[in-house]
Amino acid sequence: VQLQASGGGLVQAGDSLRLSCTASGGTISRNVMGWFRQAPGKERMLVAAIPWSGSRRNYADSLKGRSTISRDNAKNTVYLQMNNLKPEDTAIYYCTARRANLNGVSSSPGDYYYWGQGTQVTVSS
Repeated sequence: VQLQASGGGLVQAGDSLRLSCTASGGTISRNVMGWFRQAPGKERMLVAAIPWSGSRRNYADSLKGRSTISRDNAKNTVYLQMNNLKPEDTAIYYCTARRANLNGVSSSPGDYYYWGQGTQVTVSS
């Protein structure tokens, strides 16, 4: 499975962005999907994760209430809607997937197997 993330860019504080992640080479309908981000000099951290069914999503505290992860299995695509963006949200955002048929919306990068190339999000003040 290959993951292609898109939708990043340069925005101002308070703006919104929707990131998309489209999978190819296989279906993701049985994969837990996640978005992580990594700022310069910092560890890769979970932003949000979503199970197969779309319920019991996991959100990091930093973006809780300002982000929504969703998925469209028919389109093999996962989305991350981010609102009221802040300069501290500046990072490379990575789309990722656990191996098929594994449960758990884990916050650990090591639990995810497939990774996209990342899309840069820059928020200016």
